[in-house]
Amino acid sequence: MTELASKTPQVVESSATAGPLGLTGWRARLAANRGTEAGPLPVILGLVVVWIFFQTQNSNFLSSRNLSNLVLQMAVTAILSIAVVLVLLAGEIDLSLGSVTGVTSALLGVLLTNDHWSAAAAIATTLVLGLGIGLLQGLVTVFVGVPSFIVTLGGFLAWAGLQLALIGPEGDLPVTNGTVTAIANDYLAPWVAWTLAGAVIAVIVALEVLRYASWRRVQVKPPSVIQTGFRVASVTIGLLAVVAYLNDNFGVPYLLVLLLGLAAVLGWVTRRTLFGRYIYAVGGNIEASRRAGVPVPTVRVAVLGLSGFLGGIAGIVSTSSLYATSAGVGGSVLLLEAIAAAVIGGVSMSGGRGRIYQGLLGALLIASIVNGLDLLGQAASTEDIATGVILVLAVSIDSFNRRRRAASGA
Repeated sequence: MTELASKTPQVVESSATAGPLGLTGWRARLAANRGTEAGPLPVILGLVVVWIFFQTQNSNFLSSRNLSNLVLQMAVTAILSIAVVLVLLAGEIDLSLGSVTGVTSALLGVLLTNDHWSAAAAIATTLVLGLGIGLLQGLVTVFVGVPSFIVTLGGFLAWAGLQLALIGPEGDLPVTNGTVTAIANDYLAPWVAWTLAGAVIAVIVALEVLRYASWRRVQVKPPSVIQTGFRVASVTIGLLAVVAYLNDNFGVPYLLVLLLGLAAVLGWVTRRTLFGRYIYAVGGNIEASRRAGVPVPTVRVAVLGLSGFLGGIAGIVSTSSLYATSAGVGGSVLLLEAIAAAVIGGVSMSGGRGRIYQGLLGALLIASIVNGLDLLGQAASTEDIATGVILVLAVSIDSFNRRRRAASGA
C-alpha cells in the first residue's frame, strides 16, 4: 500500500499539523496548507455575506419561520448534492440524478395512490428502485467500459421516459398518505429535539474520546486536546442554538434531521472507513489505486449505486413536500442545481478532494440567494443569473487551487 499512500496523501490524516492553537501553531498550519484547496471557507464567507445582506433588506430573512422554509426549499437539491459529492470524489459523474428523482417519485405516487400500498412498503420499494438504477448504471460503466458520463446521460433520458409512463396521461397524482407527507412537512416536538440534540452531542464526545485513545494506542501523537475541545464545543453550541431558535417557531423540521443525518453518516463513511479511503484513492489516481490493490471496480459500482439510492430518497422527499408527484418532478434543472451546489461548496471537479458537508453548504448558499430574492420580490431570471455567477466563481476558485497545488508540487 506504499504506492497508494504516496499517490493519494489526502486520504491519510496526519498529526503533523495538529499542534496547539498558538501563534506558532497557526503559522505552521498555514505554511503546511499552502498549495492545498481552500475547502469550505469561501462558501462560509459567502453565506455570511448573503445572510447579512438579505437580513438588512428584509428583517424576516433570518426569522425561525423563514429558516424552516429554507430547509424545505433546499432539501431535494441538498440530498442530490450529497450524491454528486460522492461520485465526484470517486472521479465519476451522474447525470441521471434528476430523472432518478422523478421516476422514484412517480413510483411512490403510483404505489400509494393507485395501488393503495402501505407507506413502509411503498417507501422501501422506491428506495430499491433508486438503488437498482444506480447499480445498473455502475455495472454498465465498469464492466462494459462506457464512461459514466455517457451511461448516466442515457439514464437521464430513459428514466425520464419511464417516469412519464408510470404517471400516465393525467400528468400528476395526489399523495395524501400521512406518513409520507409528514416527512417534509412535520416537526419534532421540543422535548424530542432537545433529547436528540443531547444524544448527538454525547455520541460526538464519545467518538472523539475513542479516536484520541486509538491514537495513543498506536503510539502516534494525537491532535491537541485544546483543538479537539474547541471543535466539539463549537458543534455543541451551534447545535443547541439551532434547536433553541427553531423551537421558537414550529420546531425542528424532520427534513433538517434527515439532511444532517445523511451528511453525518456519509461523512463518517468517507473519512473514517476503509471504503471511504478507497473512494478518495480512486478519485485521486485510479491507476495507482489499482496497482496498490484497491478493488476499483467494486468502489465505482458502489458509489454509483449509492448515488441512485440518494436519488430515491430525493424522490420521496419531493413527493412529500408537494403532496403529489407529477411529470415535472426532477429534470435537468434540478440536476444542474445539485452539481452547482457541490461545486460551489468547494468539491473539486477533478476528483479525490472534498467533503460531504460541502454539498450541504453549497445547497444552502443557493437556497439562501433564491429565498432572499423571493422576499425582495425579484424575478426568477435574477435568481438564475446570481446562481450562475456564483457557480462560475466557484469553478474559477477550484481551477486556481489546482494550479497552485501543481505549482507547489502538492
